[in-house]
Amino acid sequence: MKDAFGAPQSLLVLGGTSEIALATARRLIALRTRTVRLAGRPSPALDAAAAELRARGADVRTVDFDALDSASHETTLGAIFAEGDIDMVLLAFGIAGDQGRDEEEPLSAVRVAQTNYTGAVSAGLVCAGALQAQGHGSLVVLSSVAGERVRRADFIYGSSKAGLDAFTQGLGDALHGTGVHVMVVRPGVVRPEPAAETVPAAPATPPAARGGAALLAPSRITAARSASARFAAAPLESSPLTTTPDAVAEAIVTGLRRRSETVWVPGSLRAVMSALRHVPRPLFRRLPL
Repeated sequence: MKDAFGAPQSLLVLGGTSEIALATARRLIALRTRTVRLAGRPSPALDAAAAELRARGADVRTVDFDALDSASHETTLGAIFAEGDIDMVLLAFGIAGDQGRDEEEPLSAVRVAQTNYTGAVSAGLVCAGALQAQGHGSLVVLSSVAGERVRRADFIYGSSKAGLDAFTQGLGDALHGTGVHVMVVRPGVVRPEPAAETVPAAPATPPAARGGAALLAPSRITAARSASARFAAAPLESSPLTTTPDAVAEAIVTGLRRRSETVWVPGSLRAVMSALRHVPRPLFRRLPL
């Protein structure tokens, strides 16, 4: 059960090597979270993440989980809930894909959609049912500002996040009044933390897989997409709309305490996207986004 300050005692992370998820787990362990389950594909990175969190004083175990294997979700996740109540589920898996390659290879685009949307729908529904059965808990889903208004530069990834975002909102409405809290988190461009503070990436991990936060354009944009490429290559460190895994983690913890339904990181994105949402498409295409 959560303590008097709303901090969960037990945490299940789907996407156990996500930088944002691990930053969140560190903060929650500091707030007395004692049981952590890291679900993901077996890898040295997953083991390293578990060891690091274990060293902070939590009971941490890894669980084999494949977002693309929806048929296994009910069994895999059901077994975790059968061991005891879970106060918070953080759905943090996802891949950014490679827009240029994915446009040329539809099966690659399907993989992005299946991971970010289909897999999340399956896992989200299984966890939501388990949380509802126990009568309490929070489901936190990492969406992305990329899904708020989809850009030419990354419309395959953005459309998958748009679907995930809509699904999460609807799920939250469906669970309203049941004791289960659903929160969608929309980060902007996420800068990695300094190398010394991050968990090494597994060789098998897709290079662009970084929770649900990537807005960075793919590396194989063609010359015909030069406007988007210029945006992607621009220095992001100076943008007021960039953020870090730690900042997203802090916003998640604050949102839990307030039982927020939607969290923007940074908060200024809410106003920016509110304006962009209403820009006519002919003009939107001309923006350096």
